[in-house]
Amino acid sequence: MIEFVFLDLDDTILDFRWAIKRSLIETMTAFGIDPSDENRELYRQISWEYWKRMDQGELTRDRMKVERFEAFLEQLGHEADAEAMAKLYDQWLGTGHLFLSGGEEAIRALAQNYRLFLATNGEPLIQYPRLESAGLTKYFEKIFISHEIGFFKPQVEFFEYCFAHIPGFDKEKAIMVGDSLASDIQGGINAGIRTCWINPDHREPHLDITPDYDIETLPQLLPILETL
Repeated sequence: MIEFVFLDLDDTILDFRWAIKRSLIETMTAFGIDPSDENRELYRQISWEYWKRMDQGELTRDRMKVERFEAFLEQLGHEADAEAMAKLYDQWLGTGHLFLSGGEEAIRALAQNYRLFLATNGEPLIQYPRLESAGLTKYFEKIFISHEIGFFKPQVEFFEYCFAHIPGFDKEKAIMVGDSLASDIQGGINAGIRTCWINPDHREPHLDITPDYDIETLPQLLPILETL
């Protein structure tokens, strides 16, 4: 029987792709850049490269956030303050929300029968306002944010911290639910708990990262939990 449900936030409950698109449009517009599909795709490609460099330990998160805008501005040949752009972009990311299909109803239903815990790699200044905007805070017994803990999914230390702060916790009665194979599913595997992958695009899992369950949307989690 499942009792403890760990949930990722971005692209699991709330639509983070929508948040990124809106934040880019608002930020580019504010700095006199055309927020065209082409320019947003250029930023996306540059951002992905800088994320990889950060993951490899070449950059701190704070430097990554500024340097990707520096590289973007250089590619465009546009003069602007990259640090100010990064700050405004984060401000927009933390403003407002959009639920994924059925997300709000699923959380409300899950909260009636399970102990819910948010487990996110996001930043407090971005995640807390979004949670409040969406009215989600009341559904979670505890909210675990990597920047406050000092460890990140999929590090086992992140999950060990969470487990140690949950009264009566039992691994055998826990599941991690999220959209990222690398952080959510691998993290759950590392921690020795069940995993459920939110996979709306029907991607193939990595050979070495296999979730216990694979679903398109969060509402599909409910009947699975009832069988466990």
